[in-house]
Amino acid sequence: MGSVQIVTTILAAAITAVAVWLAVRAVLQMVAVIRLGQPAPDRFGDKAARARTMLVETAGHTRMLKWGVVGAAHWFVMVGFVVLSLLVLEAYFEVVTPTGGLPIIGHWTVFGLVTEIITVLGLVGILVLMVIRLRNRPTRPGGRSRFTGSTMWQGYFVEWIVLLVLIFGLLIRGFKVATDHFEYPLWATPVSHAVGAALPDWSDGASVAALIKIAISMTWLIVISLNVTMGVAWHRFLAFPNIFFKREPAKPAGSGLGALRPMTSQGKPLDFEEADPEKDQFGVAHVEQFSWKGLLDFSTCTECGRCQSQCPAWNTGKPLSPKLLVLSLRDHAYAKAPYLLAGGGKDLTGEEKATQAQLAHLDVLSLAEGDKPLIGDAESGGVIDPDVLWSCTTCGACVEQCPVDIEHVDHIVDMRRYQVLIESSFPSEAGVMLRNLENKGNPWGAPQNTREDWTKGLDFEVPRVGEVDDFEYLFWVGCAGAFEDRAKKTTRAVATLLNEAGVKFAILGEGETCSGDPARRIGNEFVFQMLAQQNVETLNEAFEGREKAKRKIVATCPHCFNTLGNEYGQLGGEFEVVHHTQLLAHLVATGKLTPVQPVDGGVTYHDPCYLGRHNRIFAAPREVLGDAIAGDLTEMPRNSERSFCCGAGGARMWMEEKIGKRINVDRVEEAMATGAKTVAVGCPFCSTMLNDGVNGKGAGEQVEVIDVASVLLRSVKPEQPQGGRETAPIGG
Repeated sequence: MGSVQIVTTILAAAITAVAVWLAVRAVLQMVAVIRLGQPAPDRFGDKAARARTMLVETAGHTRMLKWGVVGAAHWFVMVGFVVLSLLVLEAYFEVVTPTGGLPIIGHWTVFGLVTEIITVLGLVGILVLMVIRLRNRPTRPGGRSRFTGSTMWQGYFVEWIVLLVLIFGLLIRGFKVATDHFEYPLWATPVSHAVGAALPDWSDGASVAALIKIAISMTWLIVISLNVTMGVAWHRFLAFPNIFFKREPAKPAGSGLGALRPMTSQGKPLDFEEADPEKDQFGVAHVEQFSWKGLLDFSTCTECGRCQSQCPAWNTGKPLSPKLLVLSLRDHAYAKAPYLLAGGGKDLTGEEKATQAQLAHLDVLSLAEGDKPLIGDAESGGVIDPDVLWSCTTCGACVEQCPVDIEHVDHIVDMRRYQVLIESSFPSEAGVMLRNLENKGNPWGAPQNTREDWTKGLDFEVPRVGEVDDFEYLFWVGCAGAFEDRAKKTTRAVATLLNEAGVKFAILGEGETCSGDPARRIGNEFVFQMLAQQNVETLNEAFEGREKAKRKIVATCPHCFNTLGNEYGQLGGEFEVVHHTQLLAHLVATGKLTPVQPVDGGVTYHDPCYLGRHNRIFAAPREVLGDAIAGDLTEMPRNSERSFCCGAGGARMWMEEKIGKRINVDRVEEAMATGAKTVAVGCPFCSTMLNDGVNGKGAGEQVEVIDVASVLLRSVKPEQPQGGRETAPIGG
């Protein structure tokens, strides 16, 4: 060992020791913060499925690759980080001797070939990512960036570290080539040989380059260890457990889609018959009341902004960004941690849990963080502004796009639950909807005895459950389908088509009440439970004696479809629920319905969030429309899982949109730009919102918004009276 190698070895050991010590301290700090969260026992089941999903999503990059070039570039960088960590390890042998290498595999030609390929592709990948970040920088002209609000220096720092590590890896090899100590042939490592041809014959070059490579790598580790909220770096470690512990690992997309998590206290579902607000947690009032998985979510955020770029609220000038919401919760959790770890915090009655002695050593900033309200405006110093909380449509675009499976919607609804149930703080106009649900069983407050009025004038009898036992499907009409004038046309169209196809179905009539979706998503779990339990009891009685496979329900509203199929199981209601477009597609495919006259004028289709993104039903409505128009749809740029919300979900249907551009107008402009004369929908909420948007643009005579079922009915029975264009106002 020469004098240079003595120095390089000592320096490498010193900086590594500091970095490792700081990293261990940082990991312990992060674990302590995450452990502050509430229990989540449901996150440990089906470990095989969890492990399989984690490997598929990480190694396969299934979520990232939806972004094409970005996903491919990130995959090469990720693989480079994992595999080329062996070359960082090898650098510790090279600081000791310039001819050093990894034991055993370090001399295999295949190892040299693989690492050469990964190095080159990693260089290309990181350069692509650097260009993309620069082209999308928040300060660029032309509008909001997905990186707006991200800590940009951290992104640049990480990218430059990766680039420099890869460059110095090639320089080490180049010096070995220049000094004729390189173990791999030219054909396996052509780039390394090319670099070596340009370098001088410096015997200590490999050791010096190895020291610099180690110093760069350890500087990265030191910096991220001193910044535990640096998600752009920590996600490469935290993504694995965050994906492993996702809510439903078997789901094909974000596990936070579809059903909402039930309200829990200490990790157990809340029983409202026994619950006591002074003893049980109602929603989330403080950051430590999120589950430990929620705190892991916040810690894992990469600040990539994919959620932000797809969010309908953010894209129409509202203050909600799913990314910034998560970052605010993350920063608050870590800033509040010293106070919490010292024993501080508020009990369920709002009293301080810690003694003065426990808090005496804390600095004023930690104590101030402990006093911040979780929800509050700028004047009150709240972490999350109320306008942010109530702008969410629960469309799920953020969950769909998140590459590390953060469950934004669950966290937003948990905060809403506390605001509604304990603080009685929510947009005033939603109060009317909640009172109607409690008193009338529907959001519009329509009389229950008018639930069957949509059947009047049909040329066939609509059977009721109880009057007939021999039915294959229970037709869940829904509140909109029973009371809202546009949706009633869809209800009549579906009933007519089912009758035409010879499908035996029955309705509950006045026995049906609201599914509870708007109550649950605004945060009023109590009203949801009341409505849902009543419906489960009614449905179980209607299907008494039938196995689950024969307890079939068809629903026209995706919100009802989602609630009945995905959430009623939490209350003992196990049913096979299909959306009407699925059933209609089956009836056409089996020849029970035959389109005879193509609908012309061009048709585009708007994917409802709760049908498409939340439940992955993209093909069925398109198949129905394809048969009805005897051709191809004119797709909007944002379609399928990237469909843009109509603005009605998350109980926003009953809240006035006062900030920014109206979401439905944004979507209508996109639909009209296709040139299609018909905008087909599969949801009564979407129908209302898009019709209002079309009329607001003064295009009611040029563009028609109707349900998929109505389009099919016009093709199957062209002589069927359609009752005019679907532009009637809300009924009830």
